[in-house]
Amino acid sequence: MEHIRLPKVEKVRLLDRVFTKKSRVGTFYLTATHTIFVEREGRMCNETWVLHSLVFRVEKQATTPSGCPLLIHCKNFQVLHFVIPEERECHDVHVSLQRLSQPERYDELYCFSYKPNVDEKERRQQWDFLDLRAEYSRMGIPNSLWKLSLVNRHYKVSDTYPAELFVPVSTTPSVIAASSKFRSRGRFPTLSYYYKKNHATICRSSQPLSGFNARSFEDEQMLEAILRSNPCSDFMYVVDTRPKLNAMANRAAGKGYENEDNYSHIKFQFVAIENIHVMRNSQQKMLEVCELRSPSMCNFLEGLESSGWLKHIKAVLDAGIFIAKAVAEEGASVLVHCSDGWDRTAQVCSVASVLLDPYYRTIKGLMVLIDKDWVSFGHKFSHRCNHLFGDPKEVSPVIDQFLECVWQVMEQFPCAFEFNERFLITIHSHIYSCQYGNFIGNNQKERVELRLCERTHSLWHHLWSNRADYTNLLYRPDYQTKGVLQPSTAPCWFKFWRGLYNRFDRGMHPRQSVEDYLRAIREENEQLEELLVTHKQKISKLEEKQMSKRSPKAATFDKSPTAWVFGNDLGLANTPQDYTSGFLTSSPCQLKTPHSALLTLSPQDLNKTYDCSNGSDVESGIADLSCRSPFSEESTRDQDSDDDA
Repeated sequence: MEHIRLPKVEKVRLLDRVFTKKSRVGTFYLTATHTIFVEREGRMCNETWVLHSLVFRVEKQATTPSGCPLLIHCKNFQVLHFVIPEERECHDVHVSLQRLSQPERYDELYCFSYKPNVDEKERRQQWDFLDLRAEYSRMGIPNSLWKLSLVNRHYKVSDTYPAELFVPVSTTPSVIAASSKFRSRGRFPTLSYYYKKNHATICRSSQPLSGFNARSFEDEQMLEAILRSNPCSDFMYVVDTRPKLNAMANRAAGKGYENEDNYSHIKFQFVAIENIHVMRNSQQKMLEVCELRSPSMCNFLEGLESSGWLKHIKAVLDAGIFIAKAVAEEGASVLVHCSDGWDRTAQVCSVASVLLDPYYRTIKGLMVLIDKDWVSFGHKFSHRCNHLFGDPKEVSPVIDQFLECVWQVMEQFPCAFEFNERFLITIHSHIYSCQYGNFIGNNQKERVELRLCERTHSLWHHLWSNRADYTNLLYRPDYQTKGVLQPSTAPCWFKFWRGLYNRFDRGMHPRQSVEDYLRAIREENEQLEELLVTHKQKISKLEEKQMSKRSPKAATFDKSPTAWVFGNDLGLANTPQDYTSGFLTSSPCQLKTPHSALLTLSPQDLNKTYDCSNGSDVESGIADLSCRSPFSEESTRDQDSDDDA
């Protein structure tokens, strides 16, 4: 609170980004954790809350006759354009927000002050929800080829690696220790994923300290042990995720890449993913295009192309596809590394795992994968996500690119993933929000020292408790999930992820997605079934009442249940058309009573069964989703017609 110069400002205007002439007038509040804008219109009160942890940049612009503009750019791609009446007030708010959004110590992060209504026992159980040992056991590890090593139990071999690691059975602690000394930051080759169908593996490490001619016999033994741990192949791939020029430049600094002359039976491969600085600049250029007020088609497409963002997404996805094919089709083990092994290496290993293993396409499976390949293996979340005030050159959207790669694959295989787009977006938001302790710190050692399991709450349990919101209604476990996914990386298959980068634009009216369409159908069907049960109970009571009176004119009712059913089996559907064919139609207003029950209602009750109240899903941007029947005449129009604006 000591950083807040001005806690409250009256008569502040919040401008619409698309329609700048539109504005909302309200009161601007600064609290210790949130910026709050409260707009009152008559008896209505709308509130906009923004966590200070999510604020990326605060920009104070030149004063105008109408006031002093203040732009707040958030890490979840929300942009808030305020106009504060007085320049002095704007200055105080600007200075306060800059400090509040740039904490200097971990104790200042929101996760340490976030106190939901959960007792201590339940909070500790949240952290036990995911068990990485159980995940390796699911893969079939340990076995006769791979063992658990505690050589890094006290983080002395590598302070950025987890305490428990899996290595080939034939390796010894002395070989591991010597290999770690020959690898950047001590990150020696270790197991990331085991493909038990053919014993092939994905291993990860950092670059070797080879320079121009240095070598390590122990490191060569380490790779030989990985090769021998796969009895189905007589060679293995070593994949360097950097462009070759970058790797060669590192040789001058005493680092570099493996020399095929020193390592027997390896095939070396560069896959050319750019470094964190290129990715940071690329995303910034792409976001500048997203923030254009009324771009022409030419300006938007040219800006997106010049940013190179989708080109980089393609590079990461191409690398994951290469590794997945090497493991599944060639039966070869793969060692993956970049420079230090915590950025591009995490991207490529996790993308390949999603393509290889159907488990990682489930809600819990993706949480396990992120916890294993990103959190446990030491991705620098605090640096890359700018959780603390520090070097801006350390910031980079590495995890954003992984989530987008998953989304791009989901677009090609909509029935192969248990989770929906909202699940990915929610994970993205909480990576940056610092509301939960999962993504605080740069490695496991730091998290242990911060005692996050004792002082904060876990995101994974929260997501699992609300998994109904994140379930993909198109998901079919028996469809394209048993084998390896093989997405196309032809340019025509890549899409701009509007749902992530432009989801806060209230002035835009996106088309309703198939998933939202089906969700509306399911919610309406549930309402109808509940009402059917209610009306059947009323009918039963009326019958009992009539029977007790023994009236000869007692009304008779049809006791046979009438449910609103689908014409097609959703389990057999494969295309969006399959999900809509054979449905019963209803009026433009949402029907909330089964057709058979209407016969038993009075005219007054009949009028109550139709609900035409207007509503909208503010979070998703889907207008009138709760009040307009998805089976109305409007919804049966051609989805690509000019009338659907």
